[in-house]
Amino acid sequence: MPEQVFVGIDVSKDHIDVALRPLDQVWRRSNTARAIAGLCRRLERLAVALVVIEATGGYEVPVATKLAATGLEVAVVNPRHARDFARATGRLAKTDAIDARVLARYAEAVRPPARELPDPETRRLAALLSRRTQIMGMLVQEKNRLSRLTDTAVRRDIRTTIAWLERRIKRLDGKLDKAIAADRDLAARNRLLQSVPGVGPGLALSLTAYLPELGSLDRQTLAALVGVAPINRDSGSFRGRRSVWGGRARVRTALYMSTLSASRCNPAIADFYRRLVEAGKPRKLALTACMRKLLTILNSMVKRGEHWRHPDETAATGELPATG
Repeated sequence: MPEQVFVGIDVSKDHIDVALRPLDQVWRRSNTARAIAGLCRRLERLAVALVVIEATGGYEVPVATKLAATGLEVAVVNPRHARDFARATGRLAKTDAIDARVLARYAEAVRPPARELPDPETRRLAALLSRRTQIMGMLVQEKNRLSRLTDTAVRRDIRTTIAWLERRIKRLDGKLDKAIAADRDLAARNRLLQSVPGVGPGLALSLTAYLPELGSLDRQTLAALVGVAPINRDSGSFRGRRSVWGGRARVRTALYMSTLSASRCNPAIADFYRRLVEAGKPRKLALTACMRKLLTILNSMVKRGEHWRHPDETAATGELPATG
């Protein structure tokens, strides 16, 4: 049997640094389509067990997509995890070649799970939604500036900018609607998610674009992926407070806003929130638990392909509610 090879790839705008373990090989190539194709051919000739690539704000997408298309197992990991692993192994220096070696060693030691990469339609939806978020940030900044200024000429200029940004947001909203409508699966998932009281277009789009794993993972793994799973802080006889940390911030933000709404209008979430508060739980902790419950409900619905059913309806039919 050929020896298993673990690959670490550090991607930057202009270059790709590749390291192989246990072969102890490192090389650099330009970040071009031709170089990526050559890399795929070279790795196909080896017994590659896993390829680990550090997420770098989008530069990693072409190489990760191409490698996955050749049938290789590819894991795109959080840079913080890779850096913490480097410190734990005594690697304090940082260069592209060192980072590639660390990623290869991380692949060999940790074996992070290789998840299916988003399809082109989902990636396009994520790009449009990210751009909308960026412009919304600019719009908030301009409105804050307008509230503080008194100069007439400057206020007029800011109002012009605000009007332009609002037009851009409307145009992006139209593109997002078209992208959803053009794909039957995305449109069906979007309708399914919005059937839940409290879940609006914002959360439905965020889950579709930024959490394609929804419906394919168990609830504990999914909660940890989003960053709403409670983390233990115990040592010996000491029992620390549980807290949530990390995860996908864009999903968590949208989930928080929808949970606020659901805690008022969704009977399953509202009742759960009320019981937690009456039991003495702090409201913030109760709301976080409701976020986790809402995510679990949505995960179960997508997994089953079932729309929301009122708790009274499920009790009348004797069926299990869509809570996983």
